Amino acid sequence: MPPLLTVEKLTLGFGNEVVLQDLDFTLQAQETLAILGRSGCGKTTLLKCLAGLQAPDAGDILLSGKSILKQKPQERGIVYLYQEALLFPHLNVFENVAFGLRLRRETEASVQEQTRLLLENLDLATQAEKMPHQLSGGQKQRAAFGRALIINPRILLLDEPFGNLDVETRASMQQLFRRVAAEYQITAVFVTHDLKEAVLMGTRLAYMENGRLDLFDNLDDFVADPRTGMKQEIDFWKKLR
Repeated sequence: MPPLLTVEKLTLGFGNEVVLQDLDFTLQAQETLAILGRSGCGKTTLLKCLAGLQAPDAGDILLSGKSILKQKPQERGIVYLYQEALLFPHLNVFENVAFGLRLRRETEASVQEQTRLLLENLDLATQAEKMPHQLSGGQKQRAAFGRALIINPRILLLDEPFGNLDVETRASMQQLFRRVAAEYQITAVFVTHDLKEAVLMGTRLAYMENGRLDLFDNLDDFVADPRTGMKQEIDFWKKLR
């Protein structure tokens, strides 16, 4: 099966600083590529290029074999989720989630049915009438997640989406993402600087450093690479035992 996403020789620099260096990778439908890397390594810049928010200096981005470089962000079928939920403050949870369907001018019956089902799946049914300022951090992120999912994006980009949450809520959101990603057959690129989160979220794993991206064939290779810190983490817990 041909890949859904293909990135070829993607390069970008700002002045004398090279931010992305000849990035090459593919992503199959329903895969989640988790990219681990420190702040400033180029992860967010990569997502912005995929979303159409930043134009690369060279290279190409293809969806199902067709270049999307000249397409506007809203034409790509790619949704970018930030660390902040960025909900519309004047709309309640139901209308925030339903927003994309209303833009498409779907029938009211369809909007009501699709939104209701998704809110139930995201454990937000009882919060439907609440305004964003009345929600907890985890509820806000679930609502933002629902607003992205409702339009069935071809690819979902997640930029440290749970970074602002407390430990317990973050763990809950990670579990929610894995369940919903499988149920809705989501294809995603998930960037994080958290080692355990990368391993939990990704069906494929990559490491980014100084604008270069290295993908791993399997978890063993990821663990063996000293840059990821995975082996040190395992050794630490073994010593505690």
